[in-house]
Amino acid sequence: MLRKFILTSAFTLSIFLTTTGSSFAQQKADTISTTLEGVKYAYPVKYYPIHTEGQDLRMAYMDVLPTQLNNGRTVILFHGKNFGGYYWTNVIKALTSRGFRVIVPDQIGFGKSSKAYIHYSFHQLAKWNKALLDTLGIKRTNVLGHSMGGMLATRFALLYPETTEKLLLENPIGLEDYKTFVPAITTEDQYKTELKATSESIKKYYQTSYFTVWKPEYEELVRIAGGITNSGDFPRFAKVAAMTYTMIYEQPVAYEFYNLKVPTVLFIGKEDKTIIGKSLLTP
Repeated sequence: MLRKFILTSAFTLSIFLTTTGSSFAQQKADTISTTLEGVKYAYPVKYYPIHTEGQDLRMAYMDVLPTQLNNGRTVILFHGKNFGGYYWTNVIKALTSRGFRVIVPDQIGFGKSSKAYIHYSFHQLAKWNKALLDTLGIKRTNVLGHSMGGMLATRFALLYPETTEKLLLENPIGLEDYKTFVPAITTEDQYKTELKATSESIKKYYQTSYFTVWKPEYEELVRIAGGITNSGDFPRFAKVAAMTYTMIYEQPVAYEFYNLKVPTVLFIGKEDKTIIGKSLLTP
């Protein structure tokens, strides 16, 4: 049932992800903190404590129970690099209405979670998500990852096949090794690039990378991402964004797909134009 539902949703997931008018409260302020205190998620947010590299961190997550008859199954949703759990609202509604429990973490470095100066790795992120599931008493789950979340979902399934019921990759990045064709850039140089972000540049990127037709409801995504650039703590956010860029660039999963031991579904839009380091490529 889940496979059929997800495949059907492939054609409408962009609508699910971006129909924001009723998904979370509209905010008038044009400055948003780097941990999104001013952004109200559609469901209660809890925090899972993490201690690493001498730092006490917290990982935000939503744990949403079925709204219809519980089918006893769970889905964990892994967001993309430029988003947090807030954009999954309508996917959550669709899944919970079909009896699924849905876990929606903001990865460390993203959303409402801590913006830590640490060594970022997909292995470590996967381990933290596994620890969260263990704490919640969840032994098996379907794993759905979008964009960067697809790389994390793949790593999770490779590390924990006994926990992964199905692996679902929606417009994932990481189907290739970016080091083979994207020029190398240092984390420091990427940090300088991240610091240049504005609401205008973010909107342009979203228009050219994520959407074939721009709609007014997409402005809320820009408002959130653009509002962070006005925060006094934005340099820290930009530094973490650069560090996670390096993680994506240096830690490919493309060579390990043949090691997957779980049922896997890949669905990609024909107009998906996301490429890590696209601005560094020569036409």
